[in-house]
Amino acid sequence: MTHWLSGRVARKTCWNDTHFSLAIAVQGPPFLAGQFIRIGMDVGNERVGRPYSLVNPPHEPLLEIFFNIVPEGPLTSRLAQLEAGDQVWLNDAANGFLTLAEVPEQTRDLWMLATGTGVGPFLSMLQTEEPWRRFDNVVLGYGVRFHDNLGYRELIERLQREHHGRFHFVPFVTGEKVPTAFDCRITDTLADGRLEQHVGVALDPERCHVMLCGHAEMISDALQILEQRGLRRHRRREPGHISTEKYH
Repeated sequence: MTHWLSGRVARKTCWNDTHFSLAIAVQGPPFLAGQFIRIGMDVGNERVGRPYSLVNPPHEPLLEIFFNIVPEGPLTSRLAQLEAGDQVWLNDAANGFLTLAEVPEQTRDLWMLATGTGVGPFLSMLQTEEPWRRFDNVVLGYGVRFHDNLGYRELIERLQREHHGRFHFVPFVTGEKVPTAFDCRITDTLADGRLEQHVGVALDPERCHVMLCGHAEMISDALQILEQRGLRRHRRREPGHISTEKYH
């Protein structure tokens, strides 16, 4: 049975006309960086809930989600209309296995590859101490269609300053030319080796773990490419090199 907690919007960020973040004041629940929580709103006589990854690290008091409007979706357009002080419902438990706790201890190079708002769980992890304590290199590839869909740029720039030489941020913008970004899909640069060459880090199965979050097509294509390179899906009973979370 679903148990709901009442929260209030504490802060709203409009990245553009279609991409938003909501920071929500609520008591609980505890979570691990990378996990998601179910957000709900009352629509007619029904409470409609959908899963959203948390962007904030666990030590911050406000729970923050990053989302884009899905025209045919039942919830995102309504969430985008909320303002500070408005009520929203949250499930009382966080879920998901896209966490650093699932990354094998021998990993030295962590790759985080995201499309769209799938970058959210990675930003949560990157704001904790764990990746900087455990890994020699952290690569964040972030793919969007248009440049202004790149959220949290100030946070990413701060992480680049704080972890210079270890944190490698690579933007991908497919719908327009941006001098500082690749103008192709993330998977194109995995297939031909350009991403590895760009960051100066090899996708070595002996050293790396790859986390994928975003659109199903990106994940399936990346899995095929990475498996051809000798990497395999990670499972608790059979540790591997690739963890995934799909955003549809």
